[in-house]
Amino acid sequence: MGTSERAADTPVLTASEKKTLLRIARETLKSYLQTGKIPHYTFNEPGLLQKAAAFVTLHRRNGELRGCIGRIEVTEPLYRTVQECAISAATRDYRFQPVRNAAELDDLIIEISVLSPFRRVQDLNEIEVGKHGLLIRQGYNSGLLLPQVASERGWSREEFLRAVCMKAGLPSDAWRHAELHVFTAEVFSEKDRTLA
Repeated sequence: MGTSERAADTPVLTASEKKTLLRIARETLKSYLQTGKIPHYTFNEPGLLQKAAAFVTLHRRNGELRGCIGRIEVTEPLYRTVQECAISAATRDYRFQPVRNAAELDDLIIEISVLSPFRRVQDLNEIEVGKHGLLIRQGYNSGLLLPQVASERGWSREEFLRAVCMKAGLPSDAWRHAELHVFTAEVFSEKDRTLA
């Protein structure tokens, strides 16, 4: 893989920008849960101002998933997308009751995934489990799984393909005829010792 292809494939954020995004997510959640208000920030760091798709995942300290919401079509700077996704992950993930207060927030670990541009899959052998996330589209149905999901569950490529179909509400073999896209993600968390 050439340098230019690599650069276009993976979002680049400095350690400082990652720390700032995690801080913004936590401060935004705290403010929103306590006052209903979203804090306003002004930045000039290029990584925070780029327009990139992102997901915010909330885990309990015991590792249990508590919420995950993202945006793949973005018009705002990354830090604003992270703010919106953090609030949605805490209060609008239909799989969970909303996070109610700052005390519950203290028990949560925030993880952010900043996505590369999507690339249409021409050959299934292009899909690298552990490196790529998947987006599937067919008709009005679509589903997305982040790269770390397949790694965490130890899935094969075919298991990953079946799972993204089910996420989209499609038959488990719909990947054979649906529109598939891969992407990579810069994934970082409050658990990362390098960002502490």
